[in-house]
Amino acid sequence: MRKAVNADEGSTLTTLANLWPFIWPSDRPDLKKRVLLAIFALIIAKFVTVLSPYFFAWATDALTGEVADLPAFLVAPVMLVLAYNAARILSVAFNQLRDALFARVGQHAVRELAILTFRHLHQLSLRYHLARRTGGLSRVIERGVKGIESIVRFTILNGLPTILEFAIMAAVIWYQFGFFYVVVVAVMIAGYVWFTIKCTNWRIGIRREMNESDTEANSKAIDSLLNFETVKYFGNEKMETERFDVSMARYESAATKTWTSLAWLNLGQTVILGIGMAVCMALSAQAVLAGEQNIGDFVLINALLMQISIPLNFIGFLYREIRQGLADIETMFDLLLVPAEIKDLPGAAPLSAVAGQIVFKDVRFHYDEDRPILKGIDFEVPAGKSVAIVGPSGAGKSTISRLLFRFYDVTGGAVEIDGQDVRNVTQESVRHAIGMVPQDTVLFNDTIAYNIRYGRPGASEEDVREAARMAQIHDFIENLPKGFDTEVGERGLKLSGGEKQRVAIARTILKSPPILILDEATSALDTHTEREIQSALDQVSKNRTTLVIAHRLSTVVNADQIIVLEAGEIAERGTHMELLDRGGLYASMWARQREADEAEERLRAAREHDDLGVVTRGKTADYIPAK
Repeated sequence: MRKAVNADEGSTLTTLANLWPFIWPSDRPDLKKRVLLAIFALIIAKFVTVLSPYFFAWATDALTGEVADLPAFLVAPVMLVLAYNAARILSVAFNQLRDALFARVGQHAVRELAILTFRHLHQLSLRYHLARRTGGLSRVIERGVKGIESIVRFTILNGLPTILEFAIMAAVIWYQFGFFYVVVVAVMIAGYVWFTIKCTNWRIGIRREMNESDTEANSKAIDSLLNFETVKYFGNEKMETERFDVSMARYESAATKTWTSLAWLNLGQTVILGIGMAVCMALSAQAVLAGEQNIGDFVLINALLMQISIPLNFIGFLYREIRQGLADIETMFDLLLVPAEIKDLPGAAPLSAVAGQIVFKDVRFHYDEDRPILKGIDFEVPAGKSVAIVGPSGAGKSTISRLLFRFYDVTGGAVEIDGQDVRNVTQESVRHAIGMVPQDTVLFNDTIAYNIRYGRPGASEEDVREAARMAQIHDFIENLPKGFDTEVGERGLKLSGGEKQRVAIARTILKSPPILILDEATSALDTHTEREIQSALDQVSKNRTTLVIAHRLSTVVNADQIIVLEAGEIAERGTHMELLDRGGLYASMWARQREADEAEERLRAAREHDDLGVVTRGKTADYIPAK
């Protein structure tokens, strides 16, 4: 499937070849049986469809006194009329049976392709997802899935039956009226199809422009709504509306052109069809006047041409839908062609016997070749020990955690867990062994219980509650009206930053991994709350290999070793006291943060005094009851 068609070439056959394994799945004999039954039903339906005009012609002959060469019980006009309508009902019945039988097959194909795309998106690298536009991506998938359904349904269920019907009709007209009639009908069909293809190809460009403007408008709308608070902070509602309106104006223009061009297409098709029918009926009328045909033949050619007009009208719609379906799924196919940057090696084994030792060996890494991030990093985190990585912003601290998770592969050196290079084992096993409390916690738009249980989906309710207690958020949750069933909103925005961080900590506690990464785990907490939760983190870290990435140095004083990064290199390493005694970069960072923390403490104390009604005058303080 990853060798999918480039839809710009309009290769419908190639697309069908790629879709066929989903329509004829090797592991689903029940679906194969449905496909065969659907094909059988459509063949019967087409034969009955061609037969029905004959009953109409025979009924006409019977009404004019001419007796057709038929069984006696069918000669009566009423019986022929009943037979004509019965044939029409049977035709519709078999067509509907065909649709009903194929419904599960088509929806199975849609489901499998949607899953394939969804899985592929999760296999793409973090680099891709950092550059994506969520709103546009969701619209691409939505249109792609609908396009796949259109192609499967219209090509298999309607395209092949229409070709079969044309073949049967041509044979009947040749047999009944002669070769010249077939030539007229063939010219009519060829002109109709040529005109339809030309107009539809012209309209595809308009459709593509409409899709692009729709994707752009949706991307801007989603982006603006996700950043609702930022829009409000700067009072830029008008600007956001104008940006959205620019995209919608493009969509309006393209959509108008689409409907206008459709009107011209329909008019041209009607003219071509009308000319062909007029020629055939004029020939038949002359033959009736000359005594070469009877009234029934005149009615028959009209009925046959009317019967042909239905699939002809549909063939235009069919081609249009297939081409538009290809236009809709071309971006989805392009998405499937995006290579996964990080892949497991063929036959890669899971990470084995995880004790938790982490080793970075001369690790070098860059996002852009002109801007190296890590420049030969060497360090070890022994199993069950804790190592903290600190340093100024942009030093490469968070990059280390991403390399350990294998969101990216190193450009030099190696990252090992228990002596196993993470590039040589499965990504799933590596990530299963590591728990993460990220700097920026984003929650699913679901309940608190769901977000905590995400760390171990099979966990019991009591396990979830115990994790919440260890993260010191259990009492807060219990006091909510719906408790653990409280919805957290889009990206968890109904919770404060500290509450979201505690949910993330509870989620990681529940996962209970041998390796723990705390990436600015208390960054969203004030000093007082940080001290409360730090004890829980210390408890969770016991007997686990812990890598702490921190900006606030007070959270790492108990680490077995502290590594100070500066500009992608290790500037210092040692324990907290050793680094302070050295008086280098760490010591200066510690001094600055202590000053900031003391200032924050003084401010908090002053606010508490104000709340109690303490007023300071010179060197004395009088207690005044707070109102």
